[in-house]
Formats: sequence, structure tokens, C-alpha cells
Amino acid sequence: MYVDSHCHLDFPELAKNLPDILERMRLNQVSHALVVSVNMPNWPRLMELVAPHPNLYASVGVHPDYEDTPDPSVEELARLAQDPKVVAIGETGLDYFRLSEPLEWQRNRFRTHIRASNETGLPLIIHTRSSSKDTIRIMQEEGASQFGGVMHCFTESWEVAQAAMELNFYISLSGIVTFKNATDLHEVAAKVPLDRLLIETDSPYLAPVPHRGKLNDPSKVIHVAEKIADLRGISVAEVARHSKDNFFRLFNKIKT
Repeated sequence: MYVDSHCHLDFPELAKNLPDILERMRLNQVSHALVVSVNMPNWPRLMELVAPHPNLYASVGVHPDYEDTPDPSVEELARLAQDPKVVAIGETGLDYFRLSEPLEWQRNRFRTHIRASNETGLPLIIHTRSSSKDTIRIMQEEGASQFGGVMHCFTESWEVAQAAMELNFYISLSGIVTFKNATDLHEVAAKVPLDRLLIETDSPYLAPVPHRGKLNDPSKVIHVAEKIADLRGISVAEVARHSKDNFFRLFNKIKT
């Protein structure tokens, strides 16, 4: 069995086909999916989507790319995180790829989420792009290692992966690992200890080979596991087992 540790089933292109996606997940042995929050205005809709489904869970938080959107306080995040379906804080982090300085608002938002993690005891879901140095620095300064979390859709170097793992974080690989030109990420996939590995789709984006360029959904996470198994010279069953065990260990609010 597989799990998708990061997807966006509440996005319109997936939400409208949710029954079909859930059936494809079942047929492809994907038992659970974590539906990740990107802003607060759409969060109630996300929660309505996951509520009826025992195998769907949620996070609460604001993506660093969302500039013109309400910023939650530590207290608001902690209050919303009391919902039984909420198992993580985020996605949060830093992204310097699309936006330019001054970005102190983004760094302050990141600090708020880390503090909410420490307040609630829930793990963090961290997004980092073109910002790894500041991301690791703020994680260290704010004590993100207390409850740890996951570096989602990881695309950084092995050195960044090591720094994150030293702070009690898991490394999650997406469909990007199946891309031929992702050679640095192939090195990371081969080296990450199996007890620190997660897999995800980040759907509706980043569909893995052989579906590259098409709409992605959690049923396709199997292809991520297959590529990692190939890079490591192990069975896909072993990747599935470890990544699933790690998922429930990290997001331990989920009752299995």
C-alpha cells in the first residue's frame, strides 16, 4: 500500500472529479492522502472536502507564494489545528524564485508557522525554493526541530537534505524524481535513509513519467515509488512500506 503525503485535492480541477480519484487511489493501492492548505480563505472548503472521507487528512497554513492573502496568527493556527482532521501545519517556508525582496513578510510568516507547530505539537510541511540557506537558518533559530516535519517536493542538494534531516525533518520526493534531467535529485533519492523518506504527488502538478504533462492525482504516486526503488536497487514494495510507515510516524495524529 502507498500513501500520498502531499496533494491539493481541493483545487478545482481535482475536486470536481473526487469520486473518480478516490476510486483510482483504491485501485492503485493508495490508502491515504494528505490534502495540504495553501491559504486561509479556501481552508474551510478544504475541510469540507476531507471531512466525509476517513482516508483524507488536512493541514492548515499559508503557502509562501501567496503574497496578497490574510496572514494567520499563531493563535489562529493553533485553534484551527484542534480539528481532528488537521495533522500538520503548513505548507509554509520560503520561495525566492518568483518573488523578489523585500520579503521580510514571507520570513515572518514562516516564523509564525514554526511557532504554531511548537504550540500545537504538530509537524511542519515546508516548501523551499531558491531559499535553502534562509530556510534552514530560520528553522534553526525558531526551534523547528522540536516536532520536526517534512521538506516537501524536495529539489535541493544532498547537503540541504542532510541539514534538514539533522533538524528532525523527513525528505519527500515528488514526480520530479522521475524526470530524466533531475540528476541531482536522483542522488538524493539514492542516499536518503529509508527511515527519512516520504513520497508525494503535489497534485494536480508535476505528474510523474509516464504521465508527465498531464493532470496529476494521488493514484500516480506509485510511479514515484517505482523510480526511487530503481535508483536504489531495491523493491518497490520496500519503498512503499518505509514511506507509509514514515507517514504515520510523522503525522501521528492520524489513527490507523
